[in-house]
Amino acid sequence: MDVAWDEVAEDFRRITSRVVWCTVTTVDRKGRPRARILHPVWAGQTGWIATGRHTLKAKHIANNPYVSCSYWDQEHEQVYAECEASWDDRPETKQWLWELLKNTPPPVGYDPAMFWPGGPLDESFGALKLEPWRVQIWNLQEMASGKPARVWRP
Repeated sequence: MDVAWDEVAEDFRRITSRVVWCTVTTVDRKGRPRARILHPVWAGQTGWIATGRHTLKAKHIANNPYVSCSYWDQEHEQVYAECEASWDDRPETKQWLWELLKNTPPPVGYDPAMFWPGGPLDESFGALKLEPWRVQIWNLQEMASGKPARVWRP
């Protein structure tokens, strides 16, 4: 069931902030899916991931910018964010993401210096931007009662 962002925003924030880590799937050069666990932080409808800039994931995104982000927990609440991913290599964006992660309380926030001791301008530090083209929110109770998933599209 298609809904407005206002109808899913609170549940989206609550679930993604509680689950924190999500499965992010990219597509390799042969069209095969490849999943890994990543830690996005969401600023409204836009996701940001601090991640290695020169990785297999970066090669996949260079070839195909579409990723799928899947959140699930023991309470069977699910968020699926289908996104277009792009790197923002501007120093001011990398600094902004660094500060956002450092200043957001755990478990969403963390000190990125644990991974990039060279700071936000470390050449291996990447700011991966996620722009959803579809977000789906569902839970087991809704599924069992026949209620359709809520789907937001920009």
